[in-house]
Amino acid sequence: MRISCAGITDVGVVRAGNEDNFLLDCSRGLFIVADGMGGHAAGEVASEMAVQIIEDQLGVLRGMSDGDAGGRMRTAIQKANQAIFERTLAEHDKRGMGTTITVMSLFSRRYLIGQVGDSRAYILRNRELFQLTKDHSYVQEQVDAGLLTPDQARTHPYSNVITRCVGANEEVAPDLYFGNLEAGDLVLLATDGLTGMLEDEQLRGILADEDNPETCVNRMISDANRRGGLDNITAIVIRIDSIDPPTGEVPAIKPA
Repeated sequence: MRISCAGITDVGVVRAGNEDNFLLDCSRGLFIVADGMGGHAAGEVASEMAVQIIEDQLGVLRGMSDGDAGGRMRTAIQKANQAIFERTLAEHDKRGMGTTITVMSLFSRRYLIGQVGDSRAYILRNRELFQLTKDHSYVQEQVDAGLLTPDQARTHPYSNVITRCVGANEEVAPDLYFGNLEAGDLVLLATDGLTGMLEDEQLRGILADEDNPETCVNRMISDANRRGGLDNITAIVIRIDSIDPPTGEVPAIKPA
């Protein structure tokens, strides 16, 4: 698989500090976004710890079955949760800290996502945008129960209340998502500082118009700040340039 990628984090317009963290490892096909909470010097600690621990624990998934890869992803996130939770007990000024986490690992022709919280993953395919993850949030639960429409959820006063995060409790249950990739796909990972400022259609338009990952993330950050920049903003865009042929298939050779 050949990919191109770019990522950026920005403090936004309103916040004094940046509690987001991210990992961009194009060579390993590993990407993480994390949105910390708990106040300055606590939220940023939680998100940094989560990114570092998951990077160390996850390793390389290439060649693994979905079951084994999923188990490795779940364990890595749970290790991060344990370390952050134990630190909240040991350090008074870190009590209440936690972080969202969205981790994507690319291997062969597939992706695996591990997610806790409301940082999202999307894929643009044939100019259509699909959300790959589901938020762990109060308003998403209300939508699932039929009590709110998606439009109502977006403007609800509790739209930023999450129901699951890494580090807040002794245990955490990440959601896992698997899927296939195609050449030409564009993948977006983002914290809610981006998705809270830009509608899905605006994200789709940027990805469809600007297929260069660096141009995409710069434009997204700029547009989110122009619309208020109410939170820290982190975005990663990955372009799938080519896909490995299935095992046993001989790649086509173009005539000279």
